[in-house]
Amino acid sequence: MPNPAVRALFDGMASTYHDLEPWYEHLYVLLHEILDRHIGPSPAGGRALDAGCGTGFQTARLADLGWQAHGVDISGGLLAVARQHVSQAELTRATLESLPYGDASFDVAVCCGITLSFVDDPRRALAELGRVLRGGGRLLLECEHRPSLDLAWTLASALSGDRLGYGVPLREAWRALVARADVRVPYPGYGMLRLFRRRELHAMLRAVGFTPIREWGVHSITNVIPSPLLHRASLARPLATTYRALRRLDTALAPTRTGRALANSLVILAERAQPAA
Repeated sequence: MPNPAVRALFDGMASTYHDLEPWYEHLYVLLHEILDRHIGPSPAGGRALDAGCGTGFQTARLADLGWQAHGVDISGGLLAVARQHVSQAELTRATLESLPYGDASFDVAVCCGITLSFVDDPRRALAELGRVLRGGGRLLLECEHRPSLDLAWTLASALSGDRLGYGVPLREAWRALVARADVRVPYPGYGMLRLFRRRELHAMLRAVGFTPIREWGVHSITNVIPSPLLHRASLARPLATTYRALRRLDTALAPTRTGRALANSLVILAERAQPAA
C-alpha cells in the first residue's frame, strides 16, 4: 500500500515541483548527460520505465530518445503535472514495491530523484525493477549517498543553533554522521530521508540479479556550499558565480573515485543478468 505520509508530501509539492532549484538543476543536467550516453536512443520498439517519475524530467528525456516511455509514481499530484509535460508517455500511480507490469516488460529503467530514500522497502523495490527488466536490460539508479560533506554541514548547523537552516537536532545529526547502517536524517521540506552506502547499494543490487557496471558522484565539490542555500528559486550574484564554477569542477569529478567518495548523490548504472538457459 502507498505510504500516505509520502504521498501527501509530494502531492503538496506538485504545483512547484517542476521548477528546478539550483541544486536539482545541476543534478538533472548530469543525469541527462549520463542517460544520453549510457542508455541512449531506443532500438525499434524499445520500452523504458521511469520509476518514481515525479513530474516527468527523466520520462521526457526517455521519450525524446525514442523510447516507449512509461512512468510510475506514488503521487497523483505529481502525475497530473507530468501528463502536461510528457503527454506521449504512459503514466501510472503505483509503488515501486508492487509494479503493475509483467515480467521482463522493459528494456531499460531509471530510478532517480532520490526516489529510493522514500521507499518503505528498498530491497523489494529493486527486486521489482529487476523483475520487470529483461535480461541484459540496464538500470540507472540515483540515491542519497552517505558519507557526504552535507552531513558535516548538518552537524555544524546543529552545533551553531541551526544557523544554516538544516533543522536537525544535534543528536540526530551526530547519529547520521556515525551510524553504520540504515542511516536516516530529516531534511527541510522533505521529512526523513534514508541515506545509502555504496557497499550497501551494491549488495542490494547483486542480490536481485543486477551487476553494477559504472558509477558517478554528483554534488561532491558543490557541497562546499551548504545545500539549504541552493534549495531556493534563485541565488544572489556572488553565490551564483561561485556555484557555476563549482558545477564545472563537480562535473569533471563526477566519474572519478574522489567524486564518488564525496558525493551527495551516487549514480549507479547496473545491468540485469541474463536468464539461465
